[in-house]
Amino acid sequence: MSTTSKIVKGPDTVEASRTTSRPEIVDIVAEVIADVRQNGDAAVRRWSQKFDGWSPESFRLGPDRIASVVSSVPGTVLDDLRFVQRQVRGFAQAQRDSLTDFEVETLPGVFLGQRNIPISSAGAYVPGGRYPLTASAHMTVLTAKVAGVGRVAATTPPDRGTPPPVSIAAMHLAGADEIYVMGGVQAVAALALGTETISAVDMLAGPGNAYVAEAKRQLFGEVGIDLFAGPTEVLIVADETADPFVVATDLLSQAEHGPDSPAVLITTSEEVATRTIACVEELLPGLPTGEVAGRAWRDRGEVIVVPDLDTAYELADQYASEHVQILTAEPREALHRMRNYGALFLGDKTCVPYGDKVIGTNHVLPTQGAARYTGGLWVGKYLKTVTYQEIQDATSSAELGEVCGRASRIENFEGHARSGDVRSARYGSARLDWTDHTFGRA
Repeated sequence: MSTTSKIVKGPDTVEASRTTSRPEIVDIVAEVIADVRQNGDAAVRRWSQKFDGWSPESFRLGPDRIASVVSSVPGTVLDDLRFVQRQVRGFAQAQRDSLTDFEVETLPGVFLGQRNIPISSAGAYVPGGRYPLTASAHMTVLTAKVAGVGRVAATTPPDRGTPPPVSIAAMHLAGADEIYVMGGVQAVAALALGTETISAVDMLAGPGNAYVAEAKRQLFGEVGIDLFAGPTEVLIVADETADPFVVATDLLSQAEHGPDSPAVLITTSEEVATRTIACVEELLPGLPTGEVAGRAWRDRGEVIVVPDLDTAYELADQYASEHVQILTAEPREALHRMRNYGALFLGDKTCVPYGDKVIGTNHVLPTQGAARYTGGLWVGKYLKTVTYQEIQDATSSAELGEVCGRASRIENFEGHARSGDVRSARYGSARLDWTDHTFGRA
């Protein structure tokens, strides 16, 4: 669709983009994982040399090397990293504080409880290459440490044959217990499966390219993952009060992530729609990432004019976009009108890049319609919510045993039923008709 014909009036439904990995990606990822599974460190080194031209004596950075790398980072950059991490830590801590253990007495002497237990170890993947996402260190490493994860192993690809200083600094300041310089499928596989020198983790988190995403998909089950991440998405809901220049700037801020990143505007104003398109065309030539953003806008950009905000919110929920920005006269209305999004950005004083880089909420979010059933990465992803039960009252145990026996036999689970029968006989007056065993009465 050309940029001059992007306006579509009043669609009734939308099919959110659903993609799967290309067959060649699936095959390469499977080959690397199988090799790492069988050959450990040797496989990691072989693939690292092939893909990254990187084969150091050790992929793990020791304390002295970390200190040296961090010291090479300008002080203002370190100050900014610390500022951002204070924001992320503060919000993550508020999330953790909202999750409380509890115990309730549901019947006399029947106690049921819930505990939130941190996983033991986590792997954090911090992307490099064209876009070294240092912010991902804050989102994955720091959030895990706030959750109480004892061991966080973080990894990032080399940058032209050396450890990337800012990424290393971000991982170190975030509290990573181990820092590795290795990237791609071999890094994900090493953390998930373990090698002679790298202990396996319980969960993998962090964004990455199509190969990293496919590796997480193939390894899921052997190891936990945060979520399946696809191309970055942005959707803006705007009314007639929105500034088209701001709308265009914010759309392009996410389109620059890659040529397959959707950038969608849903607006009640045809004037905002047409002027936004014009602003995008004016801004693209001067944008250093304009080639990538322009392809995304050409291939995945949409501007949709709808009759009212009711329709706009309904349509936005059908997209279930990763990032939803609300540029309307009453932006907080969206909190009560929308259900499907990774993160909401309310009003023109905030923007999606704030969430990506500085404000404190987590930027690892669901894409490709997954916001219909899940939120993004947060403290709770690193916690196991588990339950326990204890019965201290004999009468309650006997009563539950009788009900358990009847309920189990409805489902033809005789063994289950007999466990209930035993309690109803031992602590009550029931007789066991399937055995001669009797319980003495205290």
